Amino acid sequence: MKVYFIGAGPGDPELITVKGKRIIEMSGYCIYAGSLVNKDILKYCNKDTKIYDSASMALDEIISIIEEAKQNNKDVARVHTGDPSIYGAIQEQMSELDKRGIDYEVIPGVSSFLAAASALKQELTLPGVSQTVIITRVEGRTPVPETEGLEILAKSKATLCIFLSIKEIKKVVNILKPAYGANCPVAIVYKASWKDEKVIISNLDAVVDAIIQNDIKKTAIIIVGKVLSKNFEYSKLYDKHFNHSYRH
Repeated sequence: MKVYFIGAGPGDPELITVKGKRIIEMSGYCIYAGSLVNKDILKYCNKDTKIYDSASMALDEIISIIEEAKQNNKDVARVHTGDPSIYGAIQEQMSELDKRGIDYEVIPGVSSFLAAASALKQELTLPGVSQTVIITRVEGRTPVPETEGLEILAKSKATLCIFLSIKEIKKVVNILKPAYGANCPVAIVYKASWKDEKVIISNLDAVVDAIIQNDIKKTAIIIVGKVLSKNFEYSKLYDKHFNHSYRH
């Protein structure tokens, strides 16, 4: 018996990995994050699979189901949205499984920030502009360490991918303006890769009004950075004058 923490991807059910899909098909139990995971993913479950929505469950309830699966010697597909290593709250689950001697594996998935970049047809690292991507969030119910405040991260002027913060967009804008400038491009991607995906391109000065006009209040990622201006140097990778070295 084994528990598989599976990244189901950002929404499009075809963006789950081949391995993730195969594990869901073979597992006797499926516990999925119902508030975020596209329910079309559940079509991959076997007809006899016991399916549970963890959206309203406490940690001990989730672990109790896993213990039941262990007693029945059935694998568990623990399905999370995006990639489970980013804001997936899987560490506490794995810690509880360690205490119980229950075997588990993590299967990575496509994160929503990557799906957002795809929707934008945008590379997040561009020569001469930014070679760093910062994944972060502003403080809400979950606190942020003092050393990781947005005003500190903004000093890098790197490409920012800001999760779980659309409700705090005014706060985000006020913090970022001094470092990035009022005209810095901003992209808001609502429900990246879903059928009702929506993309807003704006700047720090106008993005709050744009979000209000589009009535976006949740399930959106904020991307900020000069890379969105598409003014950049061509890389050396395909430069015919560049001397490539090969590792053996």
